[in-house]
Amino acid sequence: MKRAWLNLGAVFVMILLITSAAGAEISKAEKNLEREAKRLNDTAKKADGENAVLKKIEAQFKVSDALVQALRNQGLGYGEIAIVLSLAQKMPGGVIEVNVQKVLSLRQGPPVAGWSQVARQLGTKLGATVSQLKKMNNESNREIKKDHARAGKKAEQEQEQEQQQEQKDRGTPGTFEGEGRPMTRGRNAM
Repeated sequence: MKRAWLNLGAVFVMILLITSAAGAEISKAEKNLEREAKRLNDTAKKADGENAVLKKIEAQFKVSDALVQALRNQGLGYGEIAIVLSLAQKMPGGVIEVNVQKVLSLRQGPPVAGWSQVARQLGTKLGATVSQLKKMNNESNREIKKDHARAGKKAEQEQEQEQQQEQKDRGTPGTFEGEGRPMTRGRNAM
């Protein structure tokens, strides 16, 4: 009888060790996923960030603005929306309303489940979703930088055109028209 209890205890300890090792891997993937979701949300908070993130989500998952806004109205951040759509994308049929609702119901419960549990129930892993969110965030940030650079160049060009127009309107001091070309007077003359 003692031996049976010892064997049962040893089996129990082994099960605990195995599940804790598997739990550590899942925990790491979920932690990475949460970090990338937060980064995507932070990117959306930047100037012009929401527009860039929204464009990336719509392009990546081929969804409408209406679907994204419906998920936002349910209280989901852009990071969570990207996770839901990424997991739904891996399901048969891809990103369709039924799959999105299934992912949401698995997540919201009852019982409330972590993303790793949701992925496990869908028969997938979180690694690809983590990579997808990371890529979306990086592309969104690049798009924001490009937009800012374009806006800066446009502002520079407009300012330069305004200055040229002002000079034309009042005539540039220190120059005069001579023989069909502007000529400089004073210290600036060559």
